[in-house]
Amino acid sequence: MKLFSTKPKSDKPKPVWKEWFNSIVFAVIAASLIRSLFMEAFAIPTSSMENSLLVGDYLFVSKLHNGATTPRTPLQVPLVHQYLPGTKIPEYLDWIQLPYYRLPGFREVERNEEIVFHYPPEWDRPVDMKTFYVKRCVGLPGDHLTIQNGEVIVKEEVLLKPEHSQTSYWVQCKQTIHPRVFRRLGIDEYYAGSGGYQVNAEKEVTQQLSDLPSVQKVEEIIYQLSRTGERLYPQRQHPQQESSDWTIDHYGPVYLPKADDRIELTKENLALYGPAIAHYEGVNADLIDDRLLIDSQEVKEYQFQQGYYFMMGDNRHNSLDSRFWGFVPEDHIVGKPVLVWFSYDKNADWLSRIRWGRLFTLI
Repeated sequence: MKLFSTKPKSDKPKPVWKEWFNSIVFAVIAASLIRSLFMEAFAIPTSSMENSLLVGDYLFVSKLHNGATTPRTPLQVPLVHQYLPGTKIPEYLDWIQLPYYRLPGFREVERNEEIVFHYPPEWDRPVDMKTFYVKRCVGLPGDHLTIQNGEVIVKEEVLLKPEHSQTSYWVQCKQTIHPRVFRRLGIDEYYAGSGGYQVNAEKEVTQQLSDLPSVQKVEEIIYQLSRTGERLYPQRQHPQQESSDWTIDHYGPVYLPKADDRIELTKENLALYGPAIAHYEGVNADLIDDRLLIDSQEVKEYQFQQGYYFMMGDNRHNSLDSRFWGFVPEDHIVGKPVLVWFSYDKNADWLSRIRWGRLFTLI
């Protein structure tokens, strides 16, 4: 009696296309998991963090430090961001939006460290589809923050400036300075004016500028008035909203809400907190004149659902940051940059475009 039967195994090999297909699918799934939960690559597009991070630096960003967030837009093409390569066609559909969850991390965001986050004011995009930004976190939820004469003050203590931070200086000189002199000193941003130059540089470089025979004096620039056309956050609409004389060097004070904070809303602070409530808190809110309406009902106080951070670039006078567009919500935090794995200077001579000294440097 036959207890069971077996079919002879086919010795016919799998088609090559099927093996390639299976390998590609596995690689895409593995890379997507690593990118979502552990580590993601990021490139520095602007000079707002010079000279701490340079334009052309390629970073690995750790999502383990502060905890990875679960995907919120499931209908998207893997391994690309915002647009299909070489096109302006969105690589995602926002028909489905999943709830926000953050997995446990090693630690919380720390004051004065570099952080990668999603650019908050892109309100027409889902959070995880917004543009990546990198700045330095100078204010944490629960902090009282102000800027006086270019110094950031948190909890009545002056925050130490990063080692390679830059700001603006006026270089008064008797004759023109050749561009190669600026290049030799590592100064990429300089503008000729009447009787001298405005430069963006590290403080240590100003001593070398002072030693040049043609230079008469070097003075740090502190803006006492807002620059022409400059619109800082919050954009006040009414005379009763005070402190409209804030500048990039004289800003605040502001209080950064933390989760569960209940804050009374007044005519004076509505311009500060209203946009955050309306755009980042996930409630049906409208700002009408001096009133905040939630579900068509006016509210006089609000309990925040998440914490908010204040970000600034190390290139203090050439950085669009929280001084211009406001607070960064906790659910916009992506992670901490940990490693420069490649660095490329497209403006240098072709033989020296790769910055070999920055490759595989820890941040």
